[in-house]
Amino acid sequence: MKFCSRNSLGRTFATTLAVASLPSQYASAFVPNHLMATSLSLVSSSTNSIGYRGGSSSQVRNMSKMDQTFETWSFDEPCKTMSWTEISKASLSVSGLSDNWDDSDLVVIGVFAPKKEESEEDEDDKKEEEPTAELSGEAKAYDEKMGGALSNLMLENFKAFKNGASAGSVTPTLRVFKDGKSQRIALVGLGTLDEEKEDFLDGVGSAVGKALATTCNSEKKVASAKILLPEAVGSSASILKDMSTSFYSNLYADNRFRSEKSKETPAEDLESVTLVCEGSSADGADAALESGMKLAKGVHMAKDIVNAPHNVLNSLSLAETAKRIAEESDGTIKCEILGVKECEELGMGAFLGVARASETEPQFIHLTYTPPDGVVKKKVGIVGKGLLFDTGGYNIKTAMMELMKFDCGGAAAVLGAARAIGQLKPEGVEAHICVAACENMINGKGVVPSDILTAANGKTIEVLNTDAEGRLTLADAIVYCDKEMGCSSIIELSTLTGACMVALGSGISGVFTENDDLAKELEDCAKASEEKAWRMPMEKSYNDELKSKIADLKNIGGRYGGAITAGLFLQNFVDKKKPFAHIDIAGPVWDHGKGMATGYGAKL
Repeated sequence: MKFCSRNSLGRTFATTLAVASLPSQYASAFVPNHLMATSLSLVSSSTNSIGYRGGSSSQVRNMSKMDQTFETWSFDEPCKTMSWTEISKASLSVSGLSDNWDDSDLVVIGVFAPKKEESEEDEDDKKEEEPTAELSGEAKAYDEKMGGALSNLMLENFKAFKNGASAGSVTPTLRVFKDGKSQRIALVGLGTLDEEKEDFLDGVGSAVGKALATTCNSEKKVASAKILLPEAVGSSASILKDMSTSFYSNLYADNRFRSEKSKETPAEDLESVTLVCEGSSADGADAALESGMKLAKGVHMAKDIVNAPHNVLNSLSLAETAKRIAEESDGTIKCEILGVKECEELGMGAFLGVARASETEPQFIHLTYTPPDGVVKKKVGIVGKGLLFDTGGYNIKTAMMELMKFDCGGAAAVLGAARAIGQLKPEGVEAHICVAACENMINGKGVVPSDILTAANGKTIEVLNTDAEGRLTLADAIVYCDKEMGCSSIIELSTLTGACMVALGSGISGVFTENDDLAKELEDCAKASEEKAWRMPMEKSYNDELKSKIADLKNIGGRYGGAITAGLFLQNFVDKKKPFAHIDIAGPVWDHGKGMATGYGAKL
C-alpha cells in the first residue's frame, strides 16, 4: 500500500513521521487505521538513527499486521467492493396443531380481540372499559392447560393490550419453569376480528412478523420458538409472506463497520421458528415463507447501500454490487456496465457533466431481468437515482451534509428490488433496471452554475444550481430506458427534493404521474407492500418556471412547488405518450430516529 507515492523518499519519510508522532487520537483523524499502521511501519524501518518513542521496532511491525475491521480506500485507490449483510440464520416453517408446546424456548400465542357492537363502543366512550380476558380455540385450551396463566396475563396488561385489539401489540413475557428448564410465553395481538370488513386483516402479517422478531431478540438465549396462529391468519399465503418479510427485515443489523467486540446480532441464538396454524394452513405455506425471506434479502440490500459510507460505496463498488446481484440470479439477470466512453457515445452529457468532479469514473449500471421461460408480455424500465454522495457541488450544502450518503436511496431501492426479482423470478415481465452512478463533488472539472449540458435526447439544460444534480443524471437514464431499451412504461425512484419532505413528511413518498392507470397500479403496490405513497399534482402551468433564456430548460424552478417542478422537469426526457411515474422517496428512505436506512422502495 502506498502512503505517499509521488513524493521523494525524504518527503515521504518526513510526512509519515509527522503523522506518526501525533497522539493516536489526533493522528486517526488524518488517516484510516490501516494507513496509520503502514505509516508506523515505515517509521520503524527507515533508519536506526531516528527512534520511535512509542515502543520497540518489533512492536511497531506487529501493529502494521493488525486485522482491520473493514476495507476502505488506500491512499491512492478507492474502495472497489461493498460487503453485504447476511439474512438471519433462523428458519421459518409451518406445522399443524400439536399437543407438544414444551419443546420450544418461547411460545407466542396470537389472539384476536372480539368485535364489539356499536352500543358497546358508545358505552366504552363514556366510561373506562371493564378488563376482560377473552380467548377461544387452541389459545383457550392452552390457557386451561396453564391453569389460566394467559388469562391472568391479559387481565394484568388489559389497558395496553386490550385482548390484542392492536395488531402487533405484545404482552410482557411470562416465565414458566418445568423439569429444570425455563420457557417463556407471550401473547401477540392480531387486531379485532371483524369479518364483515374486507380489510380487517390488512397489515397483520407485517405487524406480527415485527413483533415476533422483536420478542425473539429481547428474550435472550432463545433457540426455538412457536407461534400459534388462528385459521384466518394461517390460511392466507399473502399474510404468511408478509410475516416472513417483516420478521427477517426486523432482524437486520449492520455490523459491517464494527469491530468484533461491538457487533450486535439480533436474536443471535435463534435457530428456528414454527408457525402453528389452527385449522388448515395456506396452500404453499412454506413457499410463501420462502418468498418473504427472498423479499427481505432485497430490503437488506437497499439498507446496506444507503447505510454504507462514501469511502466504501462509490460508483465502482456499486457497479460491483450490481454484478453480484446478477451472478446470484441463476441467469435471469444480466449486468452491463457502461463506462465514460460508452456514455459519451450515447450522448449522456447531463449525467457525465455531474460526474466530472467524482473521484471514481461514472458507471452506468444496466440490469436486465428476463423470466426463466422467456415469455415476455410487457417491458418495464425501473430507474434509480445513484448519487453516492452529494456535497451540493459548488452550491455546497450548508446543512445535513453527513446524511448525503442516502442520496443513493433510489439506486438502493431498485437494486434491492432487482435482488428480490432475481430470487423470486416473476413471470411475464422483462425489467430494465438502470442507475447512473456517480458523486456530486467539487474540483477544477466540476460543473458550475450557468453551465449548459446536453442530455441524451438532445435537450439542453442550463444548470442554475449544482445541488439540483440528481435530475440531470436521471434525465439520461430515463432516455436510455425510453429510446435505447424501448420500455413500454418507466418508473423512477429518487431522493430528489426536500420540498417533498416538507409536503408529506418523512414517512410518505410522493408519486408524480399523469397516467391514471399507472397511478392506480402504484397505489395498489403501495398498499400491498405497506410502503406509504401519495399521488401529487402535476400542474402544467409550473412548466413556465423551467424555461431558460439561453437553453431548452433550467434545472430548477421557482422557490415554491419544488417537488412538482422536479417531476415536470423529468417529463422532458420520456415520450409523452408513454406511462411514466416519478416517485420522490426523500422522506421515507431514512429513519432519523434510528439513524439508519429503512430499505424503503425495495418492496414497492
